[in-house]
Amino acid sequence: MIILDNLSKTFIKDGNRIEVLRNLKLEVKKGDSLAVLGVSGAGKSTLIHILGTLDHPTSGMLLIGGNNVFEWGEKKIASFRNRTIGFVFQFNNLLPEFTALENAMMPALISGLAKKQAADKAFQLLRDVGLEHRVKHKPGELSGGEQQRVAIARSLVMEPEILLADEPTGNLDTETGKKIEDILIHLNKEKKITLVVVTHNKLLADRMSKRIGLRDGEIYDIQ
Repeated sequence: MIILDNLSKTFIKDGNRIEVLRNLKLEVKKGDSLAVLGVSGAGKSTLIHILGTLDHPTSGMLLIGGNNVFEWGEKKIASFRNRTIGFVFQFNNLLPEFTALENAMMPALISGLAKKQAADKAFQLLRDVGLEHRVKHKPGELSGGEQQRVAIARSLVMEPEILLADEPTGNLDTETGKKIEDILIHLNKEKKITLVVVTHNKLLADRMSKRIGLRDGEIYDIQ
């Protein structure tokens, strides 16, 4: 499903080259779950942004479903991303002026889906994460855990094959974080969604089928 081949990312800051990722090689098979661990500044978020086609590598190749995605133009990449990849971030990025239902249906509307169909899909997903009684509430009226569940519903509304989560429990208390973990694990095991999670949470990482670490921009295996 996902293959990295000698993928590198370099930034130039104040005339200095900063090698954030160095010649990464990685394969994530369809239906796998992968945890990416490492200290702050190790390149984890840069990696997940590249996996999600939100950022481009400096060199090397990313294949998703056999597609060399960075050979495409930006419009095609954006369309592919909308259809294929869902995102859950530490900060849920919900739009405060919209309800839970409206936030969850947003990617479907952007893709051109009819409003009723988008709303039906979003409602079903909100019901799946236990929020059918909160669909008319705006983010400011929801708890942190409820907001993150809305973000998960939003990430799934286009039925993506891949779900990328960057510190999805980082802002939550232990009990609420465990509920979010359970949802992610269920999606991976029951719906066979390929799951990649960046996390500092070793308990969450231990629930993944594979774990890797990032150190100085390079991958190392974690048993």
